[in-house]
Parts: sequence; C-alpha cells; structure tokens
Amino acid sequence: MSMAERKRQLVATELTQAALQLLALKGFDAVTIDEIVTTAGVSRRTFFRYFASKEDVVVQFLADMGAGIRAELADRPAEEPPSVALRHAVWVPIAACGDHSERVLPVVRLILRTPALRARFLERQAQWRDELTGEVAVRLGLDADADLYPRLAAGMALTAFDAVLQRWSDSAGAEDPAELTDRTFAVIAPALDAGGR
Repeated sequence: MSMAERKRQLVATELTQAALQLLALKGFDAVTIDEIVTTAGVSRRTFFRYFASKEDVVVQFLADMGAGIRAELADRPAEEPPSVALRHAVWVPIAACGDHSERVLPVVRLILRTPALRARFLERQAQWRDELTGEVAVRLGLDADADLYPRLAAGMALTAFDAVLQRWSDSAGAEDPAELTDRTFAVIAPALDAGGR
C-alpha cells in the first residue's frame, strides 16, 4: 500500500469513527455532516471526497462484510457441504461483531432502526446476494443463471445473517451472535444440503 493509499484509508477511518461515535450518542437525525467533519478535523469537501452522504458513512461500516462473506466462502474446502461452508462464511463477520460489541452493537442497532439506513443496508445485501450466488455456483459447478440453487442458497445465508443481526440487536447484545449463527444455520442446513447435491 502506497503512502497516499495509507493516508486515504486513515482519513476514511477517522471520518467513519467520528460519525459512528456521534450517531451512537445523538441518533441519526440529530447529527449533521458539519458535526462529523468538525469531530474528524476535516473539511466538508474532504467528507464528500470519501462519502456521498451521511448514510454512506454508516453503511460503509457493514459494506465490507459482504465481500468478507464471499471471500470466506471462496476459501472453504471444496468438499464441505454447502451448509457448513456458508455457515462459516457468515459466522466469521458475525463473530467479529460479537468480539467488538461495545463499538459494533450501537451501529447495528442504528442501521436496523433507522428506515433510511435500513434501506441502504438492504441495497448492499442485494449486491452481496449476487456476489454470493456467483461464488456458490462456482463451488458447485453450476450455472448461476440457469440453476435456481445458487441464488436460493445465497438468499438463505443472507437471510440467516440478517436474522442474527436483528436478534442480537433486539437482545441489546445479551445473546451471543456467533451462537445465534450456529442455531440459525441448524434450521436451514437440511434445505441447503439437500439442494446442493
């Protein structure tokens, strides 16, 4: 990574952290972009170089999870049953949420409870579904356009992901998100494995 890329990443991280701290403290509607840039110590112009809107700052927090889920699935052994591979792919980012719950839970709750953020999060999940569909198809040697299974499997995995985040948020962090992931995949594993043969 070049010096310019490191600097860019540092600024993006500072902006994201400033926004998340303010949003968790004051709520989404109460925080302005001016407050975010003042807290981060950057200009409005710099803010808009990195993010198109206040919503993008928050959604960026979870945006990398989709790529992470796909990458985790790609790294799983080819002989694993679909339910095991997909559970692990979802489990890794969910477990990371649990490991940093004091920082992550307020943001997850904000996203799930703010209609504009929830809508943006669902848009991202639609992109994740397409990426995961392609990865499932590659793993199983299927045609993602002709065979229904890859899209259905990706949809089930992301529905499980969403259900775990919702349950964790509703419990105010009392429930372990990794354990919730295991329980959720125990429910859908028979369908995933029956269709993946």
